[in-house]
Amino acid sequence: MAHHPDNTPATRSEIERNVLLVTYVLYGLAFFAGVTAIAGVIINHVKIGDRRDGVAWTHHRWLMRTFWFGVLWSLVCLVLAGVGIGLVGYVVLWIWFVYRIVRGVLAFAEHRAMPAP
Repeated sequence: MAHHPDNTPATRSEIERNVLLVTYVLYGLAFFAGVTAIAGVIINHVKIGDRRDGVAWTHHRWLMRTFWFGVLWSLVCLVLAGVGIGLVGYVVLWIWFVYRIVRGVLAFAEHRAMPAP
């Protein structure tokens, strides 16, 4: 079990929150290096099976949906880029992605679950 600097054992909830924090950071870094979001979604897929903390589960689901819908809409925008509307789509997608990350981080900071889809 992980230990705090004062040598007290870390609780399961603290460990899950730390994993979520790392995942949110990876998604945030995707604006500079997209590969970090891939690492984040891998963590989400691995950790969503840990049903010990319902709040953490909702955040993993939120992030996974953010990633996979982002990939889907990126592909749609790529196809539509040939007619010009795809570029507008990318701007909308970027705003949506920022919104999802900010909303998730705020809920995470307040120990709140994310809404069901």
